Amino acid sequence: MSRFDVAMLEEAVEDVLIGKQFYEESEEGVGVYFAASALADITSLSIYAGIHSSHFGYFRLLMKRFPFAVYYQKEHNQVEVIGVLDMRRNPKTLRAILANRKSQPNEDGNG
Repeated sequence: MSRFDVAMLEEAVEDVLIGKQFYEESEEGVGVYFAASALADITSLSIYAGIHSSHFGYFRLLMKRFPFAVYYQKEHNQVEVIGVLDMRRNPKTLRAILANRKSQPNEDGNG
């Protein structure tokens, strides 16, 4: 079984911190749970990278417990997380955010 090395753009780390703050303000402890859930889902990419559908030119992993998606690209045994974004946002906004991130995708989600 292939293993992938997973890295995150600084903006993706910031996305997780923003989500954590949002949920922590709504109820104590939920923000920490959000961050732990996000990191668990991101860590799972070391095994499952590439099996997800492609959206906006990146692979998209839907988080299991929150309405967020992890957008990533893979090349060989490398995975780069581009963003961890709230799925309740307008798709045009999501596309614009991803377009402004450092790495530019191919149509199939590969870098």
